Amino acid sequence: MFLRKVVAGVAFASFAIVAAAQDRPPYGPDVKIDQAKKIAAGALAEAQKNKWRVAIAIVDNHGFLVYYEKMDDTQTGSVQIAIDKAKTASMLRRPTKVVEDGISKGRVALMSIAPGPLEGGIPIMVDGRIIGGVGVSGVNSDQDAQVAQAGLNALK
Repeated sequence: MFLRKVVAGVAFASFAIVAAAQDRPPYGPDVKIDQAKKIAAGALAEAQKNKWRVAIAIVDNHGFLVYYEKMDDTQTGSVQIAIDKAKTASMLRRPTKVVEDGISKGRVALMSIAPGPLEGGIPIMVDGRIIGGVGVSGVNSDQDAQVAQAGLNALK
């Protein structure tokens, strides 16, 4: 009985995410390496300015890693978390803050479909289309998001 409820909950959450994705921006061409490097450089500059040690991941619009940097002495747990945040932002076409907010409101089934459900992942948008995602991990989630946004600002 419990297993059925869990499966039903996950299925319902999946349908809700798919339905919400219908009004999300379309995918465009994959992020290019030169774009990924600009994003990483902007994010790195923000992290260094604040003396934060972070990992920075940029994925294409399918969630595959394109570029990655980890600052010296960044906590090892941040390596995979940054990649997962970038994947979630790209593949679900929304900032990971949206997923985190849903979980904090009780929609815990979202944890099973979003590998990086914490704030700090943001889709990369060019000409109204998603071309990938950036994920940052290493400090508080809102600070991770600040670093990720600085990276996106460097692309403009």
